[in-house]
Amino acid sequence: MSAAAPPVRRTEALLEELRNGGAMSAAKRISLVWRLSLPTMLAEISAILMAYIDAGMVGRFGSNGAAAIGLVASTTWLFRGGMRAAAMGFTVQVAQAIGARDPGRARSILRQGIVCSLAWAVLLGVVGIAIAKPLPRWLGGALEIRGDATWYFLVFMLALPVAQMLVLCSSMLQASGDTRTSGALNILSCALNVLFNFYLIFPARTVAWLGMSIALPGAGLGVLGAALGTVAAEAITASLMAWALLARSPALCLCARSGESWRLSGDVLGRAVRIGAPMGFESAVMTGAMVVSTAIVAPLGSVALAANSFAITAESLCYMPGFGIGTAATTLVGQSVGADRHSLARQFAWLCTGVGMLVMALLGALLWAFAPEMMALLSPDAAVQAAGVHVLRIELFAEPLFGASIVASAALRGAGDTLVPSLMNFASMWVVRIPLAAWLVVRHGLVGVWIAMAVELCVRGLLFLARLSFWRSR
Repeated sequence: MSAAAPPVRRTEALLEELRNGGAMSAAKRISLVWRLSLPTMLAEISAILMAYIDAGMVGRFGSNGAAAIGLVASTTWLFRGGMRAAAMGFTVQVAQAIGARDPGRARSILRQGIVCSLAWAVLLGVVGIAIAKPLPRWLGGALEIRGDATWYFLVFMLALPVAQMLVLCSSMLQASGDTRTSGALNILSCALNVLFNFYLIFPARTVAWLGMSIALPGAGLGVLGAALGTVAAEAITASLMAWALLARSPALCLCARSGESWRLSGDVLGRAVRIGAPMGFESAVMTGAMVVSTAIVAPLGSVALAANSFAITAESLCYMPGFGIGTAATTLVGQSVGADRHSLARQFAWLCTGVGMLVMALLGALLWAFAPEMMALLSPDAAVQAAGVHVLRIELFAEPLFGASIVASAALRGAGDTLVPSLMNFASMWVVRIPLAAWLVVRHGLVGVWIAMAVELCVRGLLFLARLSFWRSR
C-alpha cells in the first residue's frame, strides 16, 4: 500500500481538480477548505496570542501606556486597511488567473501589484507622518499619553512600505493556494515581535529564578519599543515572504523570468481599482468608525480607554481565525470563478461561511468562560480587568453572525464583488453602531458602546447572509 500523500501535495492535487474541472465531492470540498484554512487560522491565533503578550508587556507600565497605544490603534488599522485594499485589487486577479491556468498573466499581475502597492504605501506613509503629531489631540487623548501615542503611530507610518510588501506577498502566496508558507512565516513574525519587544520595551533588570539572580538586558523604550519591535519583526518576515514568493513559488516565481515585462496594463490597473477602491472605502468606513468609537470612549478616562483597547485585543482571539477562513474562501472562490466553475464557487462560499460561523461561536463560548483570565494576562490593573471582562462578555454573543460577515465578505471578494459589501458595511457601521454608541455612552458609559457593537455585528451578519443568498458569481 502506498504512503499517504504529503499535505502540501494533497492540497495541490485538490486545487488541480478544481482548475481542471474534476469532480469535487462534499468530502473533497471540506478537505480543501480545511487544508487552506488551518495554516492561516493558526497564524491568526498565534498573532493574537502574541498580541496578548505584547499588550501585557506594555500594560506592566500602567494604564497610560496601554491607553496611548489604544488611542491610535484604530487609525493605524485605517492605514493598514488601505494597504490591504491595494494588495487585494491585484490578489483577486492573480487567483482568477491561476484558476484559469494562465500563469504568465498571473505573474504579470503580480509585477504590477508590486509597483503600484509600494507607490501607494509611500503616499499613505507621507500622509501618516504629516498627521502623527496632532492626531492624539484630534482623538481627544489626555495630555499625559499624547507623546507616546505620537511616537507609536509615527514609527508605523515610517515603515508602511515594509508592511505593504508583507501584506502583498502573503496574500499572493495564499491566492496561489500556498497558505502553509504564508501561515508559517506569519507565525514567525509574531514570535519575533515578542522577542524584540521583550528587549526593547523593558529596561535592563535582574530577576530571581530557582534561587538564582539572572540579569536581563533591555532598552527600556516602553511604548516606543513596542512599535519598534513590531516593525523589526515585520521587516524580517517581509524579506522571507518576498523570497518565498518571488524565488520559490511554482506559480508566481519571477527570478527566472527576466524577459517578462514590468509594463503597467490599463486593463489590470482598471480592474484593480474596481476591486480595491470599494475595499479601500470599506476599510475607511470600518476603521474610521473605530476611530470615532475611540473618540467616544476617550473622554471616559484612561481606565475605560485601556479596558476598551484590551477587550478588543481579547476579542480578536475569536474573529482573527474567521479572517483565516476568509482567506481560504477568497482563494477557492477566486480560483473557481477563474476556472469558470460558478456553481462550485457558490458551494465553497457557503461552506466557508458555515465553518467560520461555527469556529467563531465555539471560540466565543470559550472566551466567555475564560474572560477574567484573559484580561488578567493583559493588565495588572484590577479596574481595567473588571471593566474589560464586563464589556467583552456583552459582545461575545454576536460572534457567530460576526463570523458570517467576515467570511461571506471574503468569499464575495474572491469573485470581485466588493462594491455592494462595502456599502453594507457603511450602512451597518455608520447608521447602526456609531449613532447607537453615541446615544448609549451617555447613559451606560463603556458598556453602552459595547452593546452598540454587539447589536451592529448581528445586523451586519444578517446583511451578509442575505447578500450571499442572492449572489451569483457571474
